[in-house]
Amino acid sequence: MRLPSSIFVSVSLFTAETTAALYLSSTYRSAGDQIWQGLTLLFTLVPSVLVQLTLTFIHRDLSRDRPLVLLLHILQLGPIVRCLEAFCIYGSVGRVEEPYVSITRKKQMPRGGQSEEVERQVGQAEGKLFTHRAAFARTSVIQAFLGSAPQLTLQLYICVLQQGVSIGRGTLMVISLLSIVYGALRCNILAIKIKYDDYEVDVRPMAYFCIFLWRSFEIATRVVVLVLFSSVLQLWVLPVVLLNFLIFFLYPWVLFWKSHSPFPENIEKTLTRVGTTIVLCLLTFLYAGINMFCWSAVQLKLNDPDLINKSQNWYRMAVYYMLRFVENASLLLLWYVYKTDFYKFICAPLLVLQLLVAYAIAIFFMLVFYQFCHPCRKLFSSSMTQGLWDCPSLLCLLCTPSPQSRPIGNAALEPPSPTSPKEPANEGAYETPNDTTYDIPNDTTYDMLNDTIYDIPNDMGHNIGSEMNGGVSHSVSCNP
Repeated sequence: MRLPSSIFVSVSLFTAETTAALYLSSTYRSAGDQIWQGLTLLFTLVPSVLVQLTLTFIHRDLSRDRPLVLLLHILQLGPIVRCLEAFCIYGSVGRVEEPYVSITRKKQMPRGGQSEEVERQVGQAEGKLFTHRAAFARTSVIQAFLGSAPQLTLQLYICVLQQGVSIGRGTLMVISLLSIVYGALRCNILAIKIKYDDYEVDVRPMAYFCIFLWRSFEIATRVVVLVLFSSVLQLWVLPVVLLNFLIFFLYPWVLFWKSHSPFPENIEKTLTRVGTTIVLCLLTFLYAGINMFCWSAVQLKLNDPDLINKSQNWYRMAVYYMLRFVENASLLLLWYVYKTDFYKFICAPLLVLQLLVAYAIAIFFMLVFYQFCHPCRKLFSSSMTQGLWDCPSLLCLLCTPSPQSRPIGNAALEPPSPTSPKEPANEGAYETPNDTTYDIPNDTTYDMLNDTIYDIPNDMGHNIGSEMNGGVSHSVSCNP
């Protein structure tokens, strides 16, 4: 069983960023900067509350008699408690013989054109650990793009205005950048596990390294461009941000409306239609926040039972990066035209060139990852090089449509019709586990948006477990 290191990293970043933000807000209060203090606290407390709500919802604490845990979540200490609980579960593995285990089946990556299924036993403790990992994977993405990203932008803007970087502000900026990059990395891993949930995915260190460099250059460049533009055209930055946000917020809803699909009802059985609408709005809100700063590896598809687009759409990715590069270049050009003597100690042309080259480096590492380091690249229906090579021909459809290229363009831009065959439902929006089903004999039910653990009575010897994410599991009794 793997050490829950990802949980420790998530909690460490959450705790460090919250502590640094609270300290920095106290310095703003001492200096009389009430506006900066209020915004710093806003970008700290709002994502913290969302993280607490997410953990409470995933673990179903409201329907269980755990008043102490709920109190700790109200005190914003939920992630720390969950982390300690996960390590306690990890430490207890092997000490007590578990009455039941589950057998899960996963396909291996094709070798020589053939793919073999591998059976693996999963115990009760490992099922609980997986629940914790899945919960913290979601909270890392929420913390990164609804808290750390706007926090980093705000603190860098204050540095530009005050022409200096204090120790507290610099520390918070570094932690925020690491939190954003880590959240983007988790988003990439989640997308891989969702799209290829039938396979045993093994992400190698070189893949992590490429994703880290790709996301670091992409996010850092985007934040600097927004800060430079807002420093000279304060009134115009709000329309630019709102336009970006509204486009990505409404885009999944527009595709859903065009598909004429029924309203999704399978998100959570206990939710009403109003509750389901709120959850979908929060998902699209998070989706828009991610795309504001970088490409979201998880693409929403509201007319799909899983709410996720599992197809590898090279055309959409290429269009996003081309438009984002043009937008960044345009904002830098406007900054260069309207810059004041405030930037007289900076070589403006060299700074513009460095930022554009940095964004190009991010795209380069993205290409390297998908071409050489992606763990499931053997399953791609077409290589990334071929997919990007076909993008210019798809763009020419606007001028000279041809019978051969039109179906490709429609397949890339339009969602499938409701009558098309549906993919297996994951009941989730962000993560699909490597091990899909867990049979737990106690009273506790673990159910999440995508990861569900069903109770199995103790007196049953052999039961067929639930089938989800393409994996078939059989409950096996270890004790007669």
